[in-house]
Amino acid sequence: MATVSPSSPSWSYVLQLPHDPRAPGIARATLRTVLAAHDLPHLTPTAELLASELLTNAHLHTKGPYALRLLSNDPDHLRVAVWDTDPCIPPGFREKGALAAVPPDDAEGGRGLHLVRACADSWGVSVLRELGAATGGKLLWAECGRTGANG
Repeated sequence: MATVSPSSPSWSYVLQLPHDPRAPGIARATLRTVLAAHDLPHLTPTAELLASELLTNAHLHTKGPYALRLLSNDPDHLRVAVWDTDPCIPPGFREKGALAAVPPDDAEGGRGLHLVRACADSWGVSVLRELGAATGGKLLWAECGRTGANG
């Protein structure tokens, strides 16, 4: 029986998700399981918040499938990434500058990217192109576990 070597510093998981309202919850449960398996439960609250916001945006603002990717290249560090088929980059990820104002208290949405930027140690986007056309979608990512936003 194969086992996971605790000395293995690098790992990656990808969960393909259909455009289904249950998919973000399934992805969050998977994230919790992966972090528990790699003895990283202290990253769970921040990683789950980052994943939740990115997954929800993918579900609400795109029509196709999407995927959750979890990547760790060193201990106590995690990159949470969400790929979707839409190449359009949300305003909060276009540049490292200021986001639009936080929405009013009675607004039902608009806080997700503010939360990601406030809680992540770093964040970014990659637009995936095929033969010069923006048909590959995008990958939004956020990292946690390093010193900085997560202490």
